[in-house]
Amino acid sequence: MGRVTDRRGIVRIDTAGRPGADARPGGDAPAGGTGGTSVRAMDALAGEEPMEIRVGRPGVGKRPLAVTMRTPGADIDLALGFLLTEGLITESADVVTALLCAGSDEPNTYNVVDVTLAAHVPEPAVDPARSFYTTSSCGVCGKASIEAVRTRSHYDVRADPVVVQATDLVAMPERLRDAQKVFERTGGLHAAGLFTATGELVCIREDVGRHNAVDKVVGWALREGRLPLAGHVLLVSGRASFELVQKASMAGLPVLAAVSAPSTLAVDLAEEAGLTLVGFLRGPTLNVYAGAERIVA
Repeated sequence: MGRVTDRRGIVRIDTAGRPGADARPGGDAPAGGTGGTSVRAMDALAGEEPMEIRVGRPGVGKRPLAVTMRTPGADIDLALGFLLTEGLITESADVVTALLCAGSDEPNTYNVVDVTLAAHVPEPAVDPARSFYTTSSCGVCGKASIEAVRTRSHYDVRADPVVVQATDLVAMPERLRDAQKVFERTGGLHAAGLFTATGELVCIREDVGRHNAVDKVVGWALREGRLPLAGHVLLVSGRASFELVQKASMAGLPVLAAVSAPSTLAVDLAEEAGLTLVGFLRGPTLNVYAGAERIVA
């Protein structure tokens, strides 16, 4: 799968002295016992590389806006989704072109995305106090304050009348897991899945960062002319954080579900935005932290 995964040599140790079975997805441990010591093997790892987003207007040179650590793949969607969920664009007409560029690396890694904004779009100010540098684990670490990231959505999420059956919700994690092809090999990627209210998987994206996976889904929806994502459910494979609730709200998503826990700020923002927030979506149970009126038990 190219740069999405790579293989590294490891030493697998089993203190119980069991046969050299694979400890997790992605390994190639040879058959036979380890004798309670160790065995050398190859393991598949998820790729992680920096990607720079540059923006400008027609006829004007591009300026660096953001650098994010991500798993290569769907990079144009990632860039567009990032711009939308940060409130810098609102629709596909705001973008003239979005192109992968070679950058300065040798050999070329194409870790740069050049985005040309339409003339009517205000050019984002690159403010060092509100750095857009992000890591694969956190999408808002560089922001100057909580108020700076409380971006207002162009969509009225609170008015979305969608209703979701709890029985449809609890079936979504298994469908998402079955579609995680890279996770199956590495065990090391997050996923974001876009579902209809009745549980049909519409789009899935994987990445080492939860926020990147969500941006890739949102960027895809932008290119496909599907925004706002009214009547849909966004399921994430990890926890539900403040930035994921913000991204869901910016895309017009009425329901955000996570297989793990939400944070206090995630719940606060969901209540403020009128978004339904579900956590601990595992097996037959789930917790509804905000917008419970949309979930039918």
